[in-house]
Amino acid sequence: MIYLDNAATSFPKPEPVYRRIDEILRKISGNPGRASHRMALEASRVIFKSRELVARLINAPDSSRVAFTKNATEAVNIALKGLLKKGDHVVTTTFEHNCVVKTLARLEREGVSVSKVRPDKEGFLDVRDIAGAMRKTTKIVCVAHASNVFGAIQDISSIGRAVRENGALFLVDGAQTVGAVPVDVESMNIDILAATGHKALFGPQGTGFLYARAGVEPDPLVDGGTGEITSVLEMPERLEAGTMNAPGVGGLGAGVEYVLNEGVEKIRVYEEGLVEGILKGLKAIDGVSIIGPLDARRRVGLVAFNVNGMVSAPVGTRLDDDFSIMVRCNTHCAPEAHREAGTFPAGAVRVSPGYFTKPAEIEEFLRAIRTIAGK
Repeated sequence: MIYLDNAATSFPKPEPVYRRIDEILRKISGNPGRASHRMALEASRVIFKSRELVARLINAPDSSRVAFTKNATEAVNIALKGLLKKGDHVVTTTFEHNCVVKTLARLEREGVSVSKVRPDKEGFLDVRDIAGAMRKTTKIVCVAHASNVFGAIQDISSIGRAVRENGALFLVDGAQTVGAVPVDVESMNIDILAATGHKALFGPQGTGFLYARAGVEPDPLVDGGTGEITSVLEMPERLEAGTMNAPGVGGLGAGVEYVLNEGVEKIRVYEEGLVEGILKGLKAIDGVSIIGPLDARRRVGLVAFNVNGMVSAPVGTRLDDDFSIMVRCNTHCAPEAHREAGTFPAGAVRVSPGYFTKPAEIEEFLRAIRTIAGK
């Protein structure tokens, strides 16, 4: 079996992640923040340690500004629904994930206005287009650090600087980048960062986080938690109503610790080399069209492509059935990105190696594509 769907969920996980989840389930099963007995206190320490590790990874000056969520989609929903009001304006792009597109579509029905900026043919934004789309009523600029279709890594620092100069908040969807490329909320001028735990951070599914800098206070998406009815909880508890997923958050913390120990730059260099091999191999196959930049240095660890005009889903099925190679097909929960790429509604095949992918597995994948393209 060759797993090449890491842009959806990373597999395998580092061994410390498996061990940490098992340890928490077996030995630390108290409710964090809900009692004063030893198991509950230890569970609270699990959450706190993971929060500190995430803050260290993204260079957040205060770990209490990191709230855990069940994925990046929930984090984006909290940010957009918790901050935008009727009459506010949002600037976003035409390649966003459905978590942004669908959330903003609902908010438009409630009186929020939205402007969408188009990228160039490779999927890159021009910061001047972002600045030009902003108005006096612009509350948030929301941009994916890297599209899960184009793969192009945006110049977040420059965009963030322009957004700050114009007095709006900068929300970054880091689902495809946090853990895979360096992300620094301070130097990149990021006010709000949404990220998932189960991709490049090697955590389990059902984990993610939202970072909001001091002074940015989204309303909770879910009400509950400790305290009296009239009490107003501070960050991060105000966004973490209900019993926390201690095993999941602990596993996420172990994944983040692994990334920190390995070094994001080291991970980036390795995955970039794999992507370079994929791009070189696919470009040499007649009939293959690639979405996004052809320079591996300018994209994250995913490549979306099509073969001889074939519908993507049968290609993916053939890779799985005949070659035991697992990839992602169709529109990747980002139909607007595929419209921009000219591949809607059929979508594309997406191959996404990870830190545990071997170069020999990339060669096996390319041989399989050559076989499929030849037929």
